[in-house]
Amino acid sequence: MAIYREHGKEQPYIPMGIFKLRLPFIHWRWEWPEALQGMILVAVALGSIPVHQEILGVPFEVAIVMVALNGLLYLLHPCFGDPVFPGWITPAIPLILAWCKGYTAGPDRIHSIIALQLSMVVVFLFMGITGLAKKIVSFVPVSMRAGIILGAGIAAVVSVITPKTGRMTGQEFTILAGTAICILIMFSWRFFVAKGKNAFLMQLSKYGMLPGMIVAAVIGPIMGEIPIPTIEMGMIDVSQFGTLMNYTIFGVGFPPAKYFIEALPLVFACYIIAFGDFVLAEVVTKEADVVRDDEYIEFNPNRSNIISGIRNLIMGVVAPYGPLCGPLWAGGTIAIAERYKHGRKAMDSIYGGAGSFTLAMFIAGLFMPVISALKPVLPAGLSLTLMVQGFACAYIAMDMVKTKEERGVAGLMAMFLAAKGAAWGLAAGILLHLIVGVKDQVPVAPPKKEKAAEA
Repeated sequence: MAIYREHGKEQPYIPMGIFKLRLPFIHWRWEWPEALQGMILVAVALGSIPVHQEILGVPFEVAIVMVALNGLLYLLHPCFGDPVFPGWITPAIPLILAWCKGYTAGPDRIHSIIALQLSMVVVFLFMGITGLAKKIVSFVPVSMRAGIILGAGIAAVVSVITPKTGRMTGQEFTILAGTAICILIMFSWRFFVAKGKNAFLMQLSKYGMLPGMIVAAVIGPIMGEIPIPTIEMGMIDVSQFGTLMNYTIFGVGFPPAKYFIEALPLVFACYIIAFGDFVLAEVVTKEADVVRDDEYIEFNPNRSNIISGIRNLIMGVVAPYGPLCGPLWAGGTIAIAERYKHGRKAMDSIYGGAGSFTLAMFIAGLFMPVISALKPVLPAGLSLTLMVQGFACAYIAMDMVKTKEERGVAGLMAMFLAAKGAAWGLAAGILLHLIVGVKDQVPVAPPKKEKAAEA
């Protein structure tokens, strides 16, 4: 049993400066619905394997070890005070792949990704330690925050549905069926009403994206869009960690300065995208905090930046990670937050939901039967989380903006961000905000006093 939390208080923790240490099973309880989701949705984490193989040229067995190490580092967030499920800087993956292809495969390309990741370490730590992260998040106008969130959602969905080159190509029925089930269970008002009258639907609602993943795994082989898995026994080969060292600074040496200089534009773009994740994380956690009055939730962008920087530092040294280590997996965080809103009986603490999800995902990623069973559905798993992210980003962004001016700025900024990239999106948002302004910032002349009626 975890330490009991008084109603309305913050979940118990051990103070460590900006960090708030919460140990599994002591400071938060095990949440089975999130744990089961983590065991299946490890497919999403494993979806990064093709990225590692393409960028670094590592074998599949080595890529599995990289995923396992990254999964272990996910625990740093819920255990040190960050009430989110961390992830990659997902929208930056196409930019990173295109950039790396400008370098020759082998040590040259490995140096490029190491330089990129270590540069991100400097940015994350600088923004967190100086406190600029929190100031920037609060300083950015609502219209631009909404534009970043909406743009990230549009980019996520476009990456799935683009004809011929999108992730959905060749798996249309699999992904559409899985997405429909995810949205039905997580966001449908009709389902919300129905589950109050049906015990089975009530239980089903606790598992977030898991039913959608199961449907995709069943529909795929039936439609011939994904193969039937071949089950392998045992655990991952940890000896491959030695092989992994050949793809790190210990194998190819520390990158020369030119790689860091050449990475600067991409570093800027990646942090702009990551900034959108900080904004989204703050919005999602605040929404959950408003619904639940029994627990006070604190999201600190400075702390989240520092933890993200530490993760990138570790991975950049021992396992250069193509998708980079970002502050938020939107699909997982939203799934946790939505069930958290069901009340304390459903989920005692948001830290328990995030911690159980991440710990179960890490454990599941160690076993070959799980990995081999999910291997065919890996691409679909990533697509489902991107589609859920798109839906959630759309309704959150639209709810944030209240005036026609804010909606216009947010919408046009989002289009630029999704179509032209993060730098263009940010520039468009700043320019539009300066041109259009915010309605309550425009001085309004006081109403004229009416003449007093004559006696």
